[in-house]
Amino acid sequence: MPNGSLTLPARLYLLAWDTTRNEVTGSAHLRYVVRAGALTEMAQCGLLVDADGIATPADMDSRTGDAVLDGLLELVRESRPHPWRTWVTLHARVTLDAVREKLAADGYLRVAKKRVLGVFPTAEYGVDRTAVVEALREEARQVLEGPVPVADVPDRDAAVVALAVAGEVRTLVPGKEGGRHEERVAALTDRSGATAPALRAVIREVRAGLVAAVSAPSVPTRG
Repeated sequence: MPNGSLTLPARLYLLAWDTTRNEVTGSAHLRYVVRAGALTEMAQCGLLVDADGIATPADMDSRTGDAVLDGLLELVRESRPHPWRTWVTLHARVTLDAVREKLAADGYLRVAKKRVLGVFPTAEYGVDRTAVVEALREEARQVLEGPVPVADVPDRDAAVVALAVAGEVRTLVPGKEGGRHEERVAALTDRSGATAPALRAVIREVRAGLVAAVSAPSVPTRG
């Protein structure tokens, strides 16, 4: 995919933008999609490992160099142990806000700061690099629909698409097409953790947690 330097959560956030309306879609559960992307990336990098179903930092000193991922890694270190599925939703808004702020700082988004009722500060975001977002979406569609065999899809690209579908990112898969790619999405999920059986199990857990969070949006969640 283009802009390979973008992290998985950043790519998922941009993928959710409707460039014709210049607005983000699925805002009710986008924070879970972005958090699942961050967890997946850190698992793929070996910075978070599985310990009897618990998301566990591999050590106390490693960093990614990305403020968003390092912020989440620090949060996991400072919190009591939780399963992977819990981390998909726990304080997920923190990761979403951090991703958005970093994309704005890096020039992918523009931000207009305003005051509601002349008192309360607020910010409105819009895409500043429409071509990048459209290229990400087209590449994601190619991964989802083929013709490239799943075995030849890079694990990061496979993860983006598998999580986008699980998170019901409608810019990639309209609602009426949700079940059409079920078999390929399952294969892409496994491809996301192809480097090790333990990693594959982690990514399945993260994706399952995302599916559960998205399918029950009315249930109160922490963060």
